[in-house]
Amino acid sequence: MARIAQALSSAPSLALLALLVLPVSTKAQQGRSSRAGVSETMEQVADVVFGEVERRLIVEFFAGNTPVRGKRLPPGIRKNLARGKPLPPGIAKQVLPIQLEDRLPPRDGYERVIVGTDVLLVSAVTGLIVDVLRDVF
Repeated sequence: MARIAQALSSAPSLALLALLVLPVSTKAQQGRSSRAGVSETMEQVADVVFGEVERRLIVEFFAGNTPVRGKRLPPGIRKNLARGKPLPPGIAKQVLPIQLEDRLPPRDGYERVIVGTDVLLVSAVTGLIVDVLRDVF
């Protein structure tokens, strides 16, 4: 026991101990931290959805009014309209009618858009789709 204590008190042993204990920045660790940022973004997306009040108001509005005539999208494009994916560039989107938008609770940092026959909730900053209401009209 005395030998171990004496060996640990020497400078080279402390340097070796420090190398074993201190964190080392490697490419693998940097990759993990960047993936952690992506998963955090995905977790944030998972937390934001259309509320029940929003769903009800949107569905009821379009059941009684059809001021917007959306065409059903081809299956390949429609498949890309999923939570966590970016809104495809160049896709035809429309804003919600002002009569409906005025009834809905405000969503800071998000926009509601119509694409085809669906209503999407999209992050205004990242362009990620955070929720989809399918076949609203």
